[in-house]
Amino acid sequence: MALHPIALFSLTCQALKTNLLRSALTTLGMFMGVAAVTSTLHVKSISQAVIAAELAERDGPQVGIGVAWLPRRDRIPFRAEDIEFLRPRLPKLRSIAAVNWAGTASVVYQGQEADPVMLAVSKDFLKNEGYPLAAGRFFTDADYTEFRPVAVIDEFLAKRLFEGKNPLGERIYADGQPFVVVGILPTKKSDEEPRGLIQIPLAIYSAINGDQTIDSIQVAPADIRDLEELGKQARSLLQQVRPDRRLWDFNNSEDILAKQRTLDMAGQALTAVAIISLLIGGVGIANVMIASVTERTPEIGLRRAIGATKRDVMLQFILEAATLSLIGGTGALVSVHGLTLVVAEQFDLPYQFEFDTGAIALGSALFVGIAAGIPPAYRAAQLDPIKALKAE
Repeated sequence: MALHPIALFSLTCQALKTNLLRSALTTLGMFMGVAAVTSTLHVKSISQAVIAAELAERDGPQVGIGVAWLPRRDRIPFRAEDIEFLRPRLPKLRSIAAVNWAGTASVVYQGQEADPVMLAVSKDFLKNEGYPLAAGRFFTDADYTEFRPVAVIDEFLAKRLFEGKNPLGERIYADGQPFVVVGILPTKKSDEEPRGLIQIPLAIYSAINGDQTIDSIQVAPADIRDLEELGKQARSLLQQVRPDRRLWDFNNSEDILAKQRTLDMAGQALTAVAIISLLIGGVGIANVMIASVTERTPEIGLRRAIGATKRDVMLQFILEAATLSLIGGTGALVSVHGLTLVVAEQFDLPYQFEFDTGAIALGSALFVGIAAGIPPAYRAAQLDPIKALKAE
């Protein structure tokens, strides 16, 4: 007759209390293993949050490619067909944009003047940059096809020219040309004194200047980890089309990629330590269970003699291993969480407890504990009741 689950759990607790020191040391081994796993997951979570925060404060990850000047040779700039050539040939591409540096513009609105940087951009430029508008809209297909004189300005230029008035729909003059403000961008953080920014559609800029060339092409990946590869592919393809060009490229997230590689290497090292720690904890549980089976052989024989099944005996030893693992794992999870809170507050790190982390940590503890307890439990269940009763 099988034991009731409550009775089985009661027997398990009594067995663990019989040798508290051994149980405590076994629990400590599992505590160390789960602590290593939890710490690894926390380091990974915090590092990802730090990188995400740094990316949010700058332009979206992208590679800019331009044409360099060659001595005694005509410069061969990019054109719109180069972008259309690249687009279907870059499978990891998220968006691609064209940018012309128009220099410093003289911008006037009702007597207020400013000299912001002017950029002429294609319609996917904002998608490349990766941040939302503060107000209004960005350029539409109709703005390009109909050569509409519209502009998007940043918040610094809006405050400088409009002094609190809503700029949307207002007409400004940039280098003598009228433009209607349709959107406002957040001002980028910079160590330099801000000057303001005005962006206009590349189509209207080309029409005004009678020049269809493009200064630089910017490619943005769907995943930042593909940024370097995407940049190399784009440059190689453009070089194949015009081998007489000398190209330059600029990766705006190279420092973050280097930091991410370093953190990935550290994470791999911590993962190896965590796995080793868990295995050591599992070996400790297996040793304790084997010793427990040897010591309790007469008890096992008596239980079998009065009706306990092999399944009851096996479940009891597995439950003992699982209980030790769960106690050690829970203690490690709570301890590491508390320590991480202190460190995060001390160094101003972005940390928030994730339930997935807890589930993985406790799940790994239970898995290792139960796996380590199964062989001794099976051995106990296979003991012959008569021989077990005669054992000293």
